[in-house]
Amino acid sequence: MNLTNFRYEIPTAIEFGRGYVKKLHEHVQNLGGSNVLIVGDPGVLQAGIIKRLEKPLEDASISYSIFTDVGTEASIESVDKGTDVAKEMGCDIVVGVGGGSALDTAKAIGLMLKNPGNIRDYVGIDNVPAPGVPVIAVPTTAGTGSEITRFSVLSDKAKKVKLSVGSMFNCPSLALCDPELTITLPPHITAATGMDALTHALESYVNKATQPISEALSVQSMKLVANSLRLAVVQGENIEARHDMLLASTLAAMAFNSTRLGLAHALAMPLGGQFNIPHGIVNAILLPEVMEFNLIGNVEKYAHIARIFGEKTENLSLREAAELSVTAVRQLNKDLGITQTLSDYGVEEEHLDGIVEEAILSGNVPVNPVQATKEDLKNICRRVMAPKVKETVLN
Repeated sequence: MNLTNFRYEIPTAIEFGRGYVKKLHEHVQNLGGSNVLIVGDPGVLQAGIIKRLEKPLEDASISYSIFTDVGTEASIESVDKGTDVAKEMGCDIVVGVGGGSALDTAKAIGLMLKNPGNIRDYVGIDNVPAPGVPVIAVPTTAGTGSEITRFSVLSDKAKKVKLSVGSMFNCPSLALCDPELTITLPPHITAATGMDALTHALESYVNKATQPISEALSVQSMKLVANSLRLAVVQGENIEARHDMLLASTLAAMAFNSTRLGLAHALAMPLGGQFNIPHGIVNAILLPEVMEFNLIGNVEKYAHIARIFGEKTENLSLREAAELSVTAVRQLNKDLGITQTLSDYGVEEEHLDGIVEEAILSGNVPVNPVQATKEDLKNICRRVMAPKVKETVLN
């Protein structure tokens, strides 16, 4: 029997179900809010999703303001602007709606309404001195899990770096998860965010900080991804697949919120910050190579991952079974149409030193199942930089 000492904590309440966004006004009132700042991005505004939040607030005569100056990546600049708007309008509760960028921005604004200084002052882990105002997170993508995590990942546009604020005070008060809000998500974003969710679940599952509760959450998340991600991409209206992917995303976030991740996410931060690679795409590009590097660090679990994805492992050695997990994830990327390399985003050999220097500082590196050197990280990047050269058959 494996005796494990561990701590698991999640301060966020979760309301999960179809049509649950209609109850938004009740949750605002239960949290003591009377003047809401809705934080979204132009995409959710254009898609009419913010309108679906406005109606229950209007019906309950709850005041609200809308802030949608949020880019494809959450940024310090957006947090500053949103905080100014919230203070000017006297908002006492924040509702974030959208993908990870909108939710990370909303969470950070919530912190800054009760804490002094600038969000830059709180970069790192457990540097936030006090809770912010209540935050309700309403995800419209199934990938980041930001609706329950303690992290806000923010770009500093001027310096072209990504910074992370991690604190239990940064966890939303409530995650309001309505799978109906994900139905209009385009296939390529569904694919990218789904691979982000898988990377969360998988890296948490195999890393050195894993523990029984997080493991159970990761396994269930990976099962849902294996069964539903392809369907969610090719049948966007399939509410069962959308439901399962949103649940997979939330479960994966519940897992890594306590364990951190691994090398894929360590490298994804600088690559995304410096080369504007969408977070889900860069994780999808890196994940198979990171898995191959990590196999010897957790062979049994990688063999289990292969079985989760339906690979036949009977009569194989444990190592052979584990290798099939890499095969399964490569095939998943191919089925989803994710064929990019780092080279497609302008990453070249000369950039690797800077990327790795930033990645090695990530808290995700120490918990990776295999101790990695800077040269190891460079080699992982090299293997996904150049497109494969097709063999020419000479007659």
